[in-house]
Amino acid sequence: MIEIVSESKCIQCNLCVSVCPTNVFDKVEGDIPVIARQSDCQTCFMCELYCPVDALYVSPNSEGSDLVEEELLEENGLLGSYREKIGWGPGRTPITRHPLMLEGRN
Repeated sequence: MIEIVSESKCIQCNLCVSVCPTNVFDKVEGDIPVIARQSDCQTCFMCELYCPVDALYVSPNSEGSDLVEEELLEENGLLGSYREKIGWGPGRTPITRHPLMLEGRN
């Protein structure tokens, strides 16, 4: 479930608003997107994957996370962590070794 849009990291590109299949976010002119319908989040991680600056945290737990404070997420390296694990972003390589992730590689 989406937990955080980091105010300090967000560049207001609104990609999270665009890619969310359940319309969880609301675009706010001149400000960061707002998590408007958190309970509609399907934990698909699309918003976190497309965020170019790792400003989002999606908890893998549907009931949310105990680490909802941005400072704790930052300290634990969790902001953008899903994106990092699958290798999305410049200079990143996947650390996930699921067979489907490796399919098609030589």
